[in-house]
This record gives sequence, C-alpha cells and structure tokens, in this order.
Amino acid sequence: MKDIAPHLLIVDDDERIRELLRKFLMRHGFLVTAARDAAHARRILSGLDFDLIVLDVMMPGEDGMSLTRGIRETSQTPVLLLTAKGETEDRIAGLEAGADDYLAKPFEPKELLLRINAILRRMPEVDEAATVPKVLHLGGIRYDIDRGEMWQGEEPVRLTATESQLMKIFSKTPGEAVSRSKLVEELGRDTGQAQERAVDVQITRLRRKLEEDPKQPQYLQTVRGAGYMLAPD
Repeated sequence: MKDIAPHLLIVDDDERIRELLRKFLMRHGFLVTAARDAAHARRILSGLDFDLIVLDVMMPGEDGMSLTRGIRETSQTPVLLLTAKGETEDRIAGLEAGADDYLAKPFEPKELLLRINAILRRMPEVDEAATVPKVLHLGGIRYDIDRGEMWQGEEPVRLTATESQLMKIFSKTPGEAVSRSKLVEELGRDTGQAQERAVDVQITRLRRKLEEDPKQPQYLQTVRGAGYMLAPD
C-alpha cells in the first residue's frame, strides 16, 4: 500500500451529499477533493491526479456518463458511479462508459467505503523505480543514472563531486521540483541561507554543462517558490 493516503475526487451537484461524503471519507483516512459538476471536475482534473473518482450520474449540464467517457479518453483512474437509477441497463451503460463500479442511491456510506477499498485493492501497485528511465536525455546530453555518468555524443562530461551528487538527487524525481533546503540536506551540508546560496552557485555551474544557454535554462529549471527541477526530454 502507498504511504500517502489515497486521494479521491467526489463529483455531485447536491451540496449536502457532497459534503457528507467528503467528511465521511476523510474520517476514514482519505484525502478528498469535491467538485460541484462536470465542468468543475474537468478543471480540477486538468491539474491534479487522483486515485479514484466517485461520480454522480444525474447532474445538470454534462452528466456523469459523458464525463466518464471523457475521463477514459486520457486516463485509467478508477471511476465509481452513483445514481438514483439501479436498473440493469443503467449499470451496463455505466460500465460500458468506462466505470469500474456502480452504486445506486440511496446507499449506506459503509457500502460505498467497502466498494472504494475493493477498487483500490484491485489497482496494481506502481513501481516508481520502474517509471524512471535508466538514461535521461537532456538535448544533446545523456545522463546514465545507474553509472552517474554524463555524455555529450561520444565525449564524457566531467562533473565535480557536488555536481554529480546534484544529478543523482534530481534524477530520482525528474519533472518534480526539489527545494533549495532539500538540496542542502541531501548534499549533507549545514542548514542556512549561506548554504542555500552555495547551492545556487553549484546549480549555475551545472547549467553551464547542461544548457545551450545557461541564462535561459531548458533542462535544469527554476520553479518559482519551489526550487529547481530537472526536465529531461
């Protein structure tokens, strides 16, 4: 199981039901975000990933069936549909739209909880190490994660000990920002602003080896308010 609590998205136009579900599921250890309709859900989904979506079918505007089909065009996030209709043909329609399960209203919150947990148990565990490639490509630069070696074409790029440590840190989570304080900690330095400024200097030097234009970095980016991020091709 994941160390982080599963993050659920609840989509229901009924504010009372939405709030009851949010509080109930949070009491049972979930992170919960709520959306009032399909349009609101689409905006949230454009910026966040979820472990499971609990989705009401009968909503004004775009209904839950249509939203489920839209989600399935780009994502395999599990969807559990809620509806006042419990007939067989409606359940089949929901499953054909791409839903993983179907629960008719009214329902007992405990049954919803059991179904959510059952769906999450069926989801394969993600091997995060397997999602990170062995070699990162940064324009004309190749970085071999296992060997800690950097190459430009057939020529090795020499890294200082600190630059090598920085590349190992960034390559653990490519595409994610690492704060300056975290870099100081990972480098084994004393904390403080002086050490963070020293990290800034090391980043500048590393950019000279990675970037065509170090003043406008493409691969070792500054993320405002968050730190630095390695952005491979």
